[in-house]
Amino acid sequence: MNKTARFLSLAAVAAFTAFGAHADEADSSQFALKFETNRTRAEVAAEAATVAQTRSIEPAGSRVVTYSSTADRAAVRAQAAEALRMGQIPSGEFSAM
Repeated sequence: MNKTARFLSLAAVAAFTAFGAHADEADSSQFALKFETNRTRAEVAAEAATVAQTRSIEPAGSRVVTYSSTADRAAVRAQAAEALRMGQIPSGEFSAM
């Protein structure tokens, strides 16, 4: 048993030292992308300016569709009150029919 304990402790120490040997910087700099380009900063800025003019910065679906109704407010309220009295629409907290 003494040999087994010694072997396991040596294996644990070896595993911890191997783990420490593979450590890297805290900012994960080993994953940083490196690019090599032959374009100048001015060329990239000019292209970005032309692309920005052709694209909208407004998110898709953010425009509100306006609707012009011809119904009278009083008539709609009267229809809703009548439907409530007839039991056609639910009311209160328990709204399941």
